[in-house]
Amino acid sequence: MATIDLLVFIAYMLGMLGVGYYFHLRNKSMDDYYVGGRNMGSLHIGLSVVATDVGGGFSIGLGGLGFLIGISGSWMLFTGLLGAWLSAVFLVPYIKELSMKENFFTFPEVFKYHYGASAAMLAGIISGIGYLGFTSSQFLAGAKLASAAFVGLDIQTALIIMGFIAVVYTVLGGIKAVIYTDTIQWLFLISGLTLLAIPIAYNAVGGWEVIQATLPDEMFSMTNLSWQMAVNWLVTILPIWFVGMTLYQRIYASKSVKSAKRAWYIAGLFEWPFMAFMGVALGLMARVAYLNGMFEVLGYSATDAIDAEMGLPMLLRVILPVGLMGLVLSAYFSAILSTADSCLMASSSNILHDLLQKIFNINTSANKLMLLSKLLTLFLGIVAVLIALRLTEVLSLMLYSYAFMVSGLLVPLLAAVFFKHRDQMPAIVSMIAGGSTTIALIALDTTLPLGLDPNIFGISAATFAYLCARLYIIYYKSINNN
Repeated sequence: MATIDLLVFIAYMLGMLGVGYYFHLRNKSMDDYYVGGRNMGSLHIGLSVVATDVGGGFSIGLGGLGFLIGISGSWMLFTGLLGAWLSAVFLVPYIKELSMKENFFTFPEVFKYHYGASAAMLAGIISGIGYLGFTSSQFLAGAKLASAAFVGLDIQTALIIMGFIAVVYTVLGGIKAVIYTDTIQWLFLISGLTLLAIPIAYNAVGGWEVIQATLPDEMFSMTNLSWQMAVNWLVTILPIWFVGMTLYQRIYASKSVKSAKRAWYIAGLFEWPFMAFMGVALGLMARVAYLNGMFEVLGYSATDAIDAEMGLPMLLRVILPVGLMGLVLSAYFSAILSTADSCLMASSSNILHDLLQKIFNINTSANKLMLLSKLLTLFLGIVAVLIALRLTEVLSLMLYSYAFMVSGLLVPLLAAVFFKHRDQMPAIVSMIAGGSTTIALIALDTTLPLGLDPNIFGISAATFAYLCARLYIIYYKSINNN
């Protein structure tokens, strides 16, 4: 990387740290730090939602899918469009009105309202751990991008540097800084892809004739994926729009129900088709560059096996001229930061507000509580980096984190919101059954029927456990009444 690119990249990172410090000086309460003062507009919220959901993990992961299967990889983010719009219609109005009445800070407080303190605490554990894993996936995405762009920089060192920047920025700024900078970061990413990365990559690989001649026809088909892959994406990704702590924080931060719903519609459109097709198109062109020997200058021939998720970063490294490499890298890092900071804030909020304050009955001044929040966020950021150091694949880590939260939290959430159930035992049994089933299947690396995702079996176990416990309570009540 040329000196000017490095300077551009460093300037961008220092700018993000500066924004974090700006809000560090202005955050006066837990409302400011965790829910942005509860008075934010739909554009900022909407762009923050999509920046958080389609961050570094999906940006690098989409490139990997485009490299492997072509434009069919865009279907992964179609689940984001469905999830955003379904939750805008069926979930957001109820949750926003409830949060205005109950002054919620976290997603597990919805469980406390419906089911009680024990269910809320368990939901906090599941959400906190899940988002810690998701934070690790974002750090890993940044490390892969940096190691491919900087000569001589290994992934471990890049991970430590990336983690340091993201953690310090998040610790300082809180959710208000996260949401405002997400707007900037998302616009920066879209501009970098549409104005620089895509047109330059298209010309560098030789245009449409070369792309078409190099790749098989299935790479240009929207059906080049198995039904199992489609189902796994649908069941793993769509439900996160109903149980994601980062999304609930933004519902709470919205100034009204109407504003929150509008934000979710904006987010859905930016997920698919905008980001979906841009991400896989770059991955597809990375495949063309790889097959035509453009990576030989990096030590990779067309016959060498490479990590599909490294194809896009290597493409950027070989095609971008001096001065633009730093801009495009900054655009991708903006996506990574916009997700990493949100997920780290979600994990911190869950663990502090839903666990530590309840277990240890913490009741102190606002300033001391703010300091405790920042120290906890710092600690969790370090843990996330350590987790990422032991893992290698961004998309899998991200989807496993999603699956753990979805399988544990979806069923009792739907029962509470749509059926107004308030019995605590079915909720707790369902969370334990769903989360533990998914994690056990992942840990055992079991070959599952039809190649389906462990999350499908986790949700099935959660549903079965909930219904059994619910029927037991109905039967028990009927016996006592008689």
